[in-house]
Amino acid sequence: MLTAKQHELLQFIQQRLEATGISPSFEEMKEALDLRSKSGVHRLISALEERQFIRRLPNRARALEVLRQPDNVTRVTPPVVAANDRAPAKDVVSARTPRLVPPPANDVVEVPLHGRIAAGLPIEAMEDHQVLPVPAALLGAGEHYALEVSGDSMVEAGILDGDYALVKRTDDARDGEIVVALIRGEEATLKYLWREKGGMVRLDPANAAYDPQLYPAGDVLVQGKLAGLLRRYN
Repeated sequence: MLTAKQHELLQFIQQRLEATGISPSFEEMKEALDLRSKSGVHRLISALEERQFIRRLPNRARALEVLRQPDNVTRVTPPVVAANDRAPAKDVVSARTPRLVPPPANDVVEVPLHGRIAAGLPIEAMEDHQVLPVPAALLGAGEHYALEVSGDSMVEAGILDGDYALVKRTDDARDGEIVVALIRGEEATLKYLWREKGGMVRLDPANAAYDPQLYPAGDVLVQGKLAGLLRRYN
């Protein structure tokens, strides 16, 4: 069940996202719904969020996503009560069979950009304070960061020099996954991970011109696994 104001706000947010790809500000929502203060907007947003009609997007100060819309909307008239028992009437909206609404295609989040990483021989992964705008649809749950790829040893996996590797931060990965591996605490590389017998780790390239790299397991620390790629053509 949605109140009329909740439904009105949901429609306003959806219309603004479809038109511009950007959520309206709280001031714009206050004016659109003719509310006296932003606190009223906060209460409506919280109610819609609790009912899973919208969600707040992480890593952005002003970002809302519409998850679903009420379908077959009907207005419900409050029952008649005695005058001395009467409470202020609320116009409510009944939501039947929720309809999923896709997120706006141009929604983006900003992830930290941590320098260049080798897709050939290991090189140092530089830490800096840059960020990279990334379509939210490319990222799943969890914390992510980006690295610029240097080299051609992963070309057979579709990872080219100059691509941006989108990495989910984790210290664990399964055999056969593409990971960011920190070697001896100094150098990082992007490779397939395989655990060998005898306490060894094999890092495999995706280019027949390169040989696998073998290290003692204690020399290799997984810092994330590949979640996606970005490529620029200019």
